[in-house]
Amino acid sequence: MHIVNQLLGHGASLDLNAKATNASGELALSVVVGGGRGCVLKADAPVAGIWIPLRGRLQLGNGSEALLMPGEARVTEADTRLHAVGRGNAVWVALLGTLPAWRQVLHGQLGVPSLDAILMPARHAADRELRRCALALARAAQKDDAAAACEALIDRIVALQAGFAQSIARCPGRTYAQRRQVFMRLQRVRNYLAANCHLDIDNDSLARMANYSPWHFIRAFRAAYEETPHAYLVRQRLERARRLLRASPLAIAEIALESGFENRSAFSRLFRQRFGTTAGALRRQAAGGHC
Repeated sequence: MHIVNQLLGHGASLDLNAKATNASGELALSVVVGGGRGCVLKADAPVAGIWIPLRGRLQLGNGSEALLMPGEARVTEADTRLHAVGRGNAVWVALLGTLPAWRQVLHGQLGVPSLDAILMPARHAADRELRRCALALARAAQKDDAAAACEALIDRIVALQAGFAQSIARCPGRTYAQRRQVFMRLQRVRNYLAANCHLDIDNDSLARMANYSPWHFIRAFRAAYEETPHAYLVRQRLERARRLLRASPLAIAEIALESGFENRSAFSRLFRQRFGTTAGALRRQAAGGHC
């Protein structure tokens, strides 16, 4: 595995050479470790990647859907408009490469089946194991010895994405390749919903994003994820509210509104149904360090 290590410090800017190769022509993956406020990363070619903030916030592109927080990981598709900025006193790690480079690593070196040798666009919860892998990669990159840490991180992401297999199998399509392509389209919409759940989003807009009619979109989404887009939207709003209750000084009524609930009574009822406790009780627990 050919790895190029890049360290990006406070206020620095990097134009990533995503087409780098070694002497034998092996395509490279790039490990970028960003640290400090305002460091900016761009690329000279479409690159896909794994992004994990270790501290602070990481902005990928523009808009709220691109904001990544500690405790999250994101897998992005190849994009010609790559633009990443560290916010606050951020520390983050990214593993990036062109699609041929990823295929070379996933299929050629790690033995992932050829049809699956592209990572799915997704937001993942960064559990303790994934955070440990990301921290190990950041430290290894500083020593210019990141190959083993890269492989460990990629293996962890591949394992997380193996959970998509059942959803892909439920997608419409006569072949696996067709069903996987449908899932990719639905996954883009689902990621957008998760990041923008506080906004007023209608099914017609979502269907256009997936290049479906509204009826076919709702049907395909429900088949893949076993819930409707609206149910998923409400669930994400409640998760957003829970995060804000733990970390924000806003009043509960303001948190409900900030999370997309205009009706406080409906918010209270749904919150209790979802989490088995009230918003006020959760806030008191958080203030006491019990959750």
